[in-house]
Amino acid sequence: MLIDGHGRTVNYLRISVTERCNFRCQYCMPEKPFSWVPKENLLSFEELFLFVKVAIDEGVNKIRITGGEPLLREDLDKFIKMISEYKPDIDLAITTNAYLLPGAAQRLKDAGLKRLNISLDSLKADVAAKIAGKDVLSEVLKGIDKALEVGLGVKINMVPLKGINDDEILDVMDYCKARGMKVRFIEYMENEHADRALKGMHGREILAKIKERHTIKALGREGASPSFNYLLDDGYEFGLIDPHKHDFCESCNRIRLTAEGFLIPCLYFDEAMSIAEHVKKGDVEAASEVLAQVLKDKPKENRWSEEELEDREISKRAFYETGADVLSYRRVFFYPG
Repeated sequence: MLIDGHGRTVNYLRISVTERCNFRCQYCMPEKPFSWVPKENLLSFEELFLFVKVAIDEGVNKIRITGGEPLLREDLDKFIKMISEYKPDIDLAITTNAYLLPGAAQRLKDAGLKRLNISLDSLKADVAAKIAGKDVLSEVLKGIDKALEVGLGVKINMVPLKGINDDEILDVMDYCKARGMKVRFIEYMENEHADRALKGMHGREILAKIKERHTIKALGREGASPSFNYLLDDGYEFGLIDPHKHDFCESCNRIRLTAEGFLIPCLYFDEAMSIAEHVKKGDVEAASEVLAQVLKDKPKENRWSEEELEDREISKRAFYETGADVLSYRRVFFYPG
């Protein structure tokens, strides 16, 4: 069992298999050029799997594969199959923008994938194109339909932005409700790589928009999930993720691994330690020692506040490199050993 320095059990590993992405979302990396970490700097699936086995053997029972856009990593289904065959009952999921999903969903399902979290910020083609930097909506919707068709579980993530898609909160909810999918509304996470003109919606503003049509009941958090769940008067359940609160930190159960081999104890902190050298040499014991140190150093809570959006701390992480629910980031400091 993995226990961090604050006595919390860690059983959830998020793995970013690439920083590459085929979108240029305004809240993530709108100005990022198409230049990337060289492939030779990335851990192979075999090297990643060496660490995954250590994590599973120590109690990890939930793994989410992220990016960037993870479907851009060639032969991803083979990596999923490695994990699934090693532990068939593991909760194995992917976070994706769904653009490449029409041609990949069946392979992923056959390899052992169970669930998907899909970003859907607009149902209007022009708005989706404005957010993503290119015309994407048609393929994304096809990807969602294909995932449902092959029997994958699907949750939808939406980041409401003032003056851009804030008028679509109820429309996206209705779209998900009609297809039996849960939607989670995620507060925009300020970061230095995003379009500085963006204004996110506070959680209370999102709820106020929903209350224009529905009566809602607070259900609370489900386990260690950062999503706070609500129930509509018609029986539909949705989630709200407010990353600026610390209350879900108390039960945080996750660590993150980047494609280059950096273990990150908290999405909102810049510190990380590398296992790359160890797994490249097949030194499982040394990789385990790094894991133990990362768990020991895992912070009690994030550094963000519940102040008004304009007063909040801005992250220096690049949100495309470690895989948050919709966003992800990295700036690492190297520790000895």
